[in-house]
Amino acid sequence: MEKIYPNKLQMNDEIRVLSPSSSIKRVNTEADNEKLVKYFADLGYTISYSRHIDEMDEMNSASIKSRVEDLHDAFCDPQVKMILTSIGGFNSNELLPYLDYELIRSNPKILCGYSDITALQNAIFAKTGLVTYSGPAYSSFKMKELQEYQLNAWLAAMTKHSYNLNPSEFYSSDEWFIPEKPRNLKESEWTEYSSGKASGTAIVGNLNTFNLLQGTQYMPQVDDAILFIESAEENDAFDFARNLASLLQVYPEPVAVIIGRFPKESDMSEDTLHYILNKHSILQSIPVIYNVNFGHAQPIFTFPIGGTVTINTPAHSLSVVKG
Repeated sequence: MEKIYPNKLQMNDEIRVLSPSSSIKRVNTEADNEKLVKYFADLGYTISYSRHIDEMDEMNSASIKSRVEDLHDAFCDPQVKMILTSIGGFNSNELLPYLDYELIRSNPKILCGYSDITALQNAIFAKTGLVTYSGPAYSSFKMKELQEYQLNAWLAAMTKHSYNLNPSEFYSSDEWFIPEKPRNLKESEWTEYSSGKASGTAIVGNLNTFNLLQGTQYMPQVDDAILFIESAEENDAFDFARNLASLLQVYPEPVAVIIGRFPKESDMSEDTLHYILNKHSILQSIPVIYNVNFGHAQPIFTFPIGGTVTINTPAHSLSVVKG
């Protein structure tokens, strides 16, 4: 399938915020939203909200019907140039059988988010060829410390087709959605596990969410996969080990693996990570790096799911060639 690259953001463009997984009410108050509207206005963009943005049921989400309608409305609206998800969650994969993929293919535009949005992003790429973007959610921009790195990386992805991805100076594994809480900042460094250079198609995002697509028509079929994988707070080393093994059975010959920084809740030590990686011979013969700036520790960069990426582990270099 031919790849489709959406138009990049221009000044004064409208960004539609919606919740295809958990409701925005899980993390944002009305006061938060007012501040974020101003924040994006200062950047030169206009924020609008989907019709069902305030819905929240007993599973902290909205109905499938409401979420599908909001996505279709955003893709159909010619004034909307980008779709920004409010937060992740646990159930965006519920939407996949009900989406009009021809409508999405015919109205390509930027879709950005991370965590549970992984299912939606990779499915859209698999079904339409539309390149999507794993990056900060709308609520992520509430974060104060470390926001400069996150914003600059996001702006690069939203406004340029090629850009470099670099390590942040510091990182934090704290509750980013509560800006008032103090941050425990630590020095940030990407770490090489297996040396090499490679170029390929970036896919995945959150590992547990992505594996929900196995055995379905919504899993991307690529021969040159660079696997970007990360774990959320609720997933420990045992979860990561078995989900990695499952992923490598679907993509037995990836050209590279890039592992996002583990949040402190996962309790993943470097020794344990090496023990897990050492099980798989393929990972000794391709470039592999870890502690990279994406996933559930902050700040995160933005990368294109379906885009072309190059990696040079000795130089700790990661570049988006086309995204």
